[in-house]
Amino acid sequence: MTDLFTPLQLGAISAPNRILMAPLTRCRAGAGHVPTALMAEYYAQRASAGLLIAEATMAMAGNSAFWHEPGIHSAEQVAGWKLTTDAVHAAGGRIFLQIWHGGRACHPLLNDGAQPVAPSALAITGDEVHTPQGKQPYVLPRELRDDELPAIVAGFRKAAENAKAAGFDGVEVHGANGYLLDEFLRDGANQRGGPYGGSVENRARLLFEVVEAVSAVWGSDRVGLRISPVNSYNSMIDSDPVGLATFLAGRLNDFKLAYLHAMRGDFFGLQKGDVMTPIRAHYRGVLVANMGYSPAEAAAAVAAGKVDAVAFGTSFLANPDLPARIRAGAALNAPDPKKFYSPGPEGYTDYPTLAAA
Repeated sequence: MTDLFTPLQLGAISAPNRILMAPLTRCRAGAGHVPTALMAEYYAQRASAGLLIAEATMAMAGNSAFWHEPGIHSAEQVAGWKLTTDAVHAAGGRIFLQIWHGGRACHPLLNDGAQPVAPSALAITGDEVHTPQGKQPYVLPRELRDDELPAIVAGFRKAAENAKAAGFDGVEVHGANGYLLDEFLRDGANQRGGPYGGSVENRARLLFEVVEAVSAVWGSDRVGLRISPVNSYNSMIDSDPVGLATFLAGRLNDFKLAYLHAMRGDFFGLQKGDVMTPIRAHYRGVLVANMGYSPAEAAAAVAAGKVDAVAFGTSFLANPDLPARIRAGAALNAPDPKKFYSPGPEGYTDYPTLAAA
């Protein structure tokens, strides 16, 4: 496992290891989507990661898709997140905030009756969303007009400014998993015409505008981007996911990001395609891989130069000291999916460390 413990430069960030914590929605924010002291404890417990990437966080008001997810668009939220960044830094860690717009995954019951927005008027099917009135079907979104998109970009820029005020070390733009920026990227969700639809260049336009705006706030060496070209979560599909991944990998070299964070597969196994090989071939920056890696596979992938680091999700959720466990070859705690999104500390901050086991 020695390759996982080689230091790595992520833009301006010096990571002591290549075991990153993937962004994981946990729905523990308080009223007004304000981060809590419990969240600070959770992240500080996991500060031994090479980099912590905090959960998907609402860049702007009125775009809730998870009911109890945090935001970064109010002064109270900034103050709430400061508890987390202070705790992580006190524990010796580094933390980026993932900034996000839920797009068509939002629901009127979570947003004062507002209809969700998307690149095209196409609803998520085959799933339901948690709301104060129980699980509900997704609703038909409203197609965004071209003249509304500058406000989306400005919202991400303001979120980046607020993340800096909250004490984060950088931000990750959420361009994955069927939320707004990913909806524009993939032709299964983006069927509009004009400058933001049609060709892959046009579909990627909004993402690049957001990355550029966020980089103007932070410097691109403190900005990451997450993509998921083959993941079908939230009714997503693309006619050429390998071509999309290849295009993005090449164009993203222009931005000189801290890293590109790529999900290699599909949660549901519906779409196939090797996207990691062309991304590695065309992207010259730091490549972080995610999705179903065991420690042994992660170490082998880093050793072979296939990726530069691996972001672990549920294994980090259940093992606050995951790097220590990997180094020791110790058994891992099993995560409890029933408590992924439940309130309170149970299944959140009560997983034992190796020392306490």
